Amino acid sequence: MVATTAMAKDDSVLLDLAEQALDLARGNGATAAEVNAGLGHGLSVTVRKGEVETVEHNRDKSLAVTVFFGERSGSASTSDFRPEALAEAVQAACTIARYTAADPYSGLADPAHLARTIPDLDLYHPWALDVDAAIDLAQRCEAAAFATDARIRNSEGATVTTHEGVDLYATSHGFRGLTKTTRHGVSCAVLGEDQSGAMQRDYDYAAVRDARDLPDVGVIGAGAARRAARRLGARQIKTCQVPVLYEAQVARTLLSHLVSAISGPSLYRRSSFLLDSVDTPLFPSWVHIYEDPHRRKAMGSAPFDDEGVETKRRDLVEGGILRRYCLDSYAARKLGLVTTGNAGGVHNLMVAPGPEDLAGLLREMGRGLLVTELIGFGINGVTGDYSRGAAGFWVEGGEIAYPVEEITIASNLRDMYKGLVAVGRDVDYRHNSCTGSWLIDRMTVAGA
Repeated sequence: MVATTAMAKDDSVLLDLAEQALDLARGNGATAAEVNAGLGHGLSVTVRKGEVETVEHNRDKSLAVTVFFGERSGSASTSDFRPEALAEAVQAACTIARYTAADPYSGLADPAHLARTIPDLDLYHPWALDVDAAIDLAQRCEAAAFATDARIRNSEGATVTTHEGVDLYATSHGFRGLTKTTRHGVSCAVLGEDQSGAMQRDYDYAAVRDARDLPDVGVIGAGAARRAARRLGARQIKTCQVPVLYEAQVARTLLSHLVSAISGPSLYRRSSFLLDSVDTPLFPSWVHIYEDPHRRKAMGSAPFDDEGVETKRRDLVEGGILRRYCLDSYAARKLGLVTTGNAGGVHNLMVAPGPEDLAGLLREMGRGLLVTELIGFGINGVTGDYSRGAAGFWVEGGEIAYPVEEITIASNLRDMYKGLVAVGRDVDYRHNSCTGSWLIDRMTVAGA
């Protein structure tokens, strides 16, 4: 009840501040304005080798206002909610707007596209976690890692976090959208050491909206230990061209490259390898990628985007064909299109899974490389050329043979998307982009 009452008060505070800021903008002659405001608080506790390393309490508050004088705009922000500070922020935004160049594509989202109803997506589940309880959870998590394998000799720590907040988006054309969210997590990173003294690091973690959905912390610690221990004895391999299987938690990076290439800034700057690609085949015909923004308790769920535009379940790739771009209002106007409700990014991007788990995909691959970690960033957004450092496991006869490191994997994203052989059912739901493992038919693996 205390948490509910406090958050209700936060709602009222933010709504009142937004009304004040919008009134001030109108009073300064602005033709339109928008306000983003938020309040939040959280706790983070880290334990290393059984000892408390950090205890952090955080409280966040912010308000950003953007004003429009016709086609000219200006923005300013403040973390000070006193009336005089709010007035100064609005005045600063107005001053900036008066000296900026006109931009015919700027402005608020079209009212016709705004969310009319705001569904409850079950995103708010406060966790009454005190410091002592958080320390105990972190200690148990790390202890489980050390108990799992005797080769685990050191630790970077186990961390328990909890955060809750409320955010408001309000505009001068009457939109008021409040969202309350929580995010809770447990993570553990450890180092294993073999008889030669060589060491390997790995981690495991969980992230949820509702603390009741967290796995036992011992499972996370043990997972981190197994992941680190299995990498001991890693070696290089000779340069070759083979199939590559991306483990689910790294496969989602291939989705991020896709979204970047079809997002507004890349398109109107003509710096994307997927220019003019809507309604053209990009993946094999069985691939289905879609946004599911109203999935309950999901990490990427949102009832509206950052401009108040309604979110809805929509196909991105259907039948292997790219069906649309990801646009906010500004990019849509520049491109002569309509906003897709993607101001601020995508919301729960999902890849329809296939029938096989990771073990099944290993058997399907037969011989090749399983990638479990990516290093560096070597993506050319204009050409789609792809080159990244990697670590993982060499696979023979459909089974893991030995760990590998100090390798580079390379191809072109168009070829990789077209060469997608299978998507696993081992979907990783811990992120905004959710997918199972990806099996790519062929890539160049550069080693010794």
